[in-house]
Amino acid sequence: MSLHSIRPWRQIDRRPSRQIMVGNVPVGGDAPITVQTMTNTLTTDVAATVAQVQAAADAGADIVRVSVPDEASSKALREIVAESPVPIVADIHFHYRRGIEAAEAGAACLRINPGNIGSPERVAEVIKAAKDHGCSIRIGVNAGSLEKHLLDKYGEPCPDAMIESGLDHIRILEDNDFREYKISCKASDVFMAAAAYQGLAEQTDAPIHLGITEAGGLTSGTIKSAIGLGNLLWMGIGDTIRVSLSADPVEEVKVGYEILKSLGLRHRGVNVISCPSCARQGFDVIKTVETLEKRLEHIKTPMSLSIIGCVVNGPGEALMTDVGFTGGGNGAGMVYLAGKQSHKLSNEAMVDHIVEQVEKKAAEIEAAAAEQTAAE
Repeated sequence: MSLHSIRPWRQIDRRPSRQIMVGNVPVGGDAPITVQTMTNTLTTDVAATVAQVQAAADAGADIVRVSVPDEASSKALREIVAESPVPIVADIHFHYRRGIEAAEAGAACLRINPGNIGSPERVAEVIKAAKDHGCSIRIGVNAGSLEKHLLDKYGEPCPDAMIESGLDHIRILEDNDFREYKISCKASDVFMAAAAYQGLAEQTDAPIHLGITEAGGLTSGTIKSAIGLGNLLWMGIGDTIRVSLSADPVEEVKVGYEILKSLGLRHRGVNVISCPSCARQGFDVIKTVETLEKRLEHIKTPMSLSIIGCVVNGPGEALMTDVGFTGGGNGAGMVYLAGKQSHKLSNEAMVDHIVEQVEKKAAEIEAAAAEQTAAE
């Protein structure tokens, strides 16, 4: 029996979309929703860029985008692609030649902003390069760089203008017999972005790349992205996401996964359920959770851990998690395994013991998965 049959309020029906490939990563269709980020190093600094790509991949990024602003960056891109553990998307603005060079350098996908790439003829040249080198394309509509004729028509950036821009450029790609594309329509305004994405989702079967652009710093940007992306994902819209933060790209990946995990759409690593703490807490919840999150960053297996300060909600939360700890009295608490009380444990030994239990459970889950795969 599926969880959705007994918990229908958790059901998310994803919008049907066709599937494309970004390198070896499927996007759209029934593929998992992928998480992206973008490097902020100088692309010409190959070592620094590759290091940032690797860090993002280690954090769980499926795809990483790299800006290609000039010819020197195009040359560096070839080295970056060769060393990257994940597909690289080339971010192209203003000069169509960079798109052609990026395709030749081995980029898995070309991100083109239709408002600034140039004439349809130049876009057609980029499309030919993508075809010749097996690249997909992302049409990247942005409220901040809409075409002049659309701004004249609508008076200001708005959802209808963004949708029209996207559909116009879909038409250009399809007129050039190219369908390996996905599309985004980003804005820094959550309302505008959400409305544009909803309208676009009704008018194309292309995979949709979600993002709230220029969302802000780590805290404010996370909140805006969670509201905007979370609502769209809840509606079933979105095949790949990028959280745009003025922060380390690794933080973007972490936030992206947390958004997907909160909706049950993608699982990676330990989902920590913890209380905000209060005077009832039997141990320092905040410090403990901070330590455990760092100590458990290496775990990629999807699983859940509850860390609750007292017995008000602790036992109930532990029923739903793989491993749990609930604070009690006299410097000790209760360890729960698979939702059941297992044994008491002193607060002093808690962190090391919980890490050990999580690692053990992760190994069991991985072994069971491997056994099932072998049986199939």
